[in-house]
Amino acid sequence: MVATPEKLEHTHEHLPSQQRVAVLLMGYGEVESYEDFANYNEQALNLLTAKFAPVPTWIYPPLARILALFDRHEWGHQHNDFISPHNAIFEKQREGIEKSLQQSWGDQVQVFKAFNFCAPFLPKQVLAEIKNQGFDKLLIYPLLVVDSIFTSGIAIEQVNKALSELTDGNEHWLKGLRYIPSFYNEPAYIDLMANLVEEKIASDLAKAYLPAEIGIVLMNHGCPHKAKGFTSGITESQALYDLVRDKLINRYPLISVGWLNHDTPLIEWTQPSAEQAAKNLIQLGAKVVMFMPIGFATENHETLLDVHHIIHALEKKHKSVNFVQMPCVNDRPEFLAMAAQWANSHIEELLTEQAITVNSHLAINHHHHHHH
Repeated sequence: MVATPEKLEHTHEHLPSQQRVAVLLMGYGEVESYEDFANYNEQALNLLTAKFAPVPTWIYPPLARILALFDRHEWGHQHNDFISPHNAIFEKQREGIEKSLQQSWGDQVQVFKAFNFCAPFLPKQVLAEIKNQGFDKLLIYPLLVVDSIFTSGIAIEQVNKALSELTDGNEHWLKGLRYIPSFYNEPAYIDLMANLVEEKIASDLAKAYLPAEIGIVLMNHGCPHKAKGFTSGITESQALYDLVRDKLINRYPLISVGWLNHDTPLIEWTQPSAEQAAKNLIQLGAKVVMFMPIGFATENHETLLDVHHIIHALEKKHKSVNFVQMPCVNDRPEFLAMAAQWANSHIEELLTEQAITVNSHLAINHHHHHHH
C-alpha cells in the first residue's frame, strides 16, 4: 500500500505528542577541592592507566594517594592554590550548546553534562537523572576534539556500566541512541583554529616580527604509542594537526606539532613534546613562539599549568625569545554554535526514527553451547 500525504498526516497524530532527546555532553571534569585528589586519581588510574600500563589494580589506591601529594604540591604550593576553571567553562559550553539547539528544537532537546571523574556529575548520576525526567532517546556527545580510548572510549565505558545498572524489568528504558565520537576534521573547527592564530598574529605580532620568525606550536593531547590495540588518538590528532598546519604554512613557515605528554616511566609517548617543538623552532630562527592548543576544546590544568611550566623553562634558556600562550576555544560563541550544528542531524534521526525496544533477557547466552 502506498501512503498518500493525507494518510501520512493521519499517522502523525498517533505519535507520542512530545518526543524528546537528552544530549549527554561529556568531559573529564577537574577537581576543585584538594581533598578530592586521591579519589579523582584513583578513578583516572582505573579508567585510563589500565588501558596502556601493565599495572596491577591493587596498586591504584596507594598510587592515587601518592599522586595526590604531587598534585597538592604543584597546584597548591607552586601555583597559589590553583583551581582549574575547566568545570566552570564546561558548564558555559553546555549552556551555549543547549541554547543553540533549543532555537531549532525547543524543549524537545535538553543538554546534560557528565564528568568522567567528578561527582555529582558522574555518568551514572546524570543518566539516572535523564531517566527520571522521562527521556528515552540519548545522544552521547563527548566534547572532545579527538577520539581515543582515553577520551570517548572511557566515556562509553562509563555510560555502558551506568546503563546496565539502570535497567529495571525486562524492557530497557532507552529507545534510541546516537554518538558523536570527535570533531578533529570538522572544517569549521579547523578554520577557527587557524583564524585564532592569524588574529593573534595580526593584533600582537605582525608589527614586530617577520612571518618566518613567528614559531607556531600546535598542541595536541599526548598519546602513548601502545594502548593494547585500542585507538590511542594518534591518527586523529595527527590529521587534525596536518589540517590546521595546511591553513597556515604558506604564510607562516615555522610550524610544529607539540604533544602535551604525561611523562610516565617506561611508556613511549608521541614526539616532539611541546617543549621540544618550541626548541626546534627557536633553532630554526623563531624569535617568538606561540603555543596554540588545537587538541583541547576546554581549558584544563594541562593547557594552563603544563604550558606555563614549559614557557617558564624556555624563558630561562632563551632570554631573547618571546612566548605567547593561547587559550582553548572554550565558550567562544562561534564554537558553541558549530558544536550544536554537529549534533543536529543526529537529533533529527533520533526524533524521527522508529523507537526500538531492547529486552536484555534476549541477549544470547552463549555459555550453554559449550558443554563437553
